[in-house]
Amino acid sequence: MQKFVFVSGRRCLDFAGTLLWRRTSPTELLSSPSDLTLWSREAELLDEMAGPSPADVDHAIAAREAMYAAVVSAHTGAIRPEPVQIGLINDLARGTLPTLRLAADGSTHSRGTAADVMSLLARDTIDLIGSADMAKVKECSNPECTRLFVDHSRGFSRRWCGMAECGNRAKAADYRRRKRSAGV
Repeated sequence: MQKFVFVSGRRCLDFAGTLLWRRTSPTELLSSPSDLTLWSREAELLDEMAGPSPADVDHAIAAREAMYAAVVSAHTGAIRPEPVQIGLINDLARGTLPTLRLAADGSTHSRGTAADVMSLLARDTIDLIGSADMAKVKECSNPECTRLFVDHSRGFSRRWCGMAECGNRAKAADYRRRKRSAGV
């Protein structure tokens, strides 16, 4: 079973989603080096990561917040990223990428560092902001959820970050409200 959720349509947005419930009760999912390693593996960015340090986790969290602020700003204009956050994203994007290897049997293997993953995510953030997908970015309709996602649904009608995360909860709450209103 996976610890992390990948429903956003872009890895940079999935990474931004490692801080849950930003407005109401922020819940940090990257609390240790092993969490950062696991996220990178579950995101299928690396098969093998050189052991990150607690400082790498702090740096990843700062990068995540810069990426989130940049995408929200491009989406709504509501928050402007600090110049230092823009500088961080640009610095990360200039970094090295994970090493990919193709074996004779056709299998592949990727390895790298936390910095390599942050470089990959910073590039994804910049690519998203400059792409047509930016016009398809939405925030989950659950007022407590702050997860961003790219809506590739037919008719641009997706409302929830994911059905298991917020959609089913909202539908169940609506059902209970309708039952109470009907006096059942």
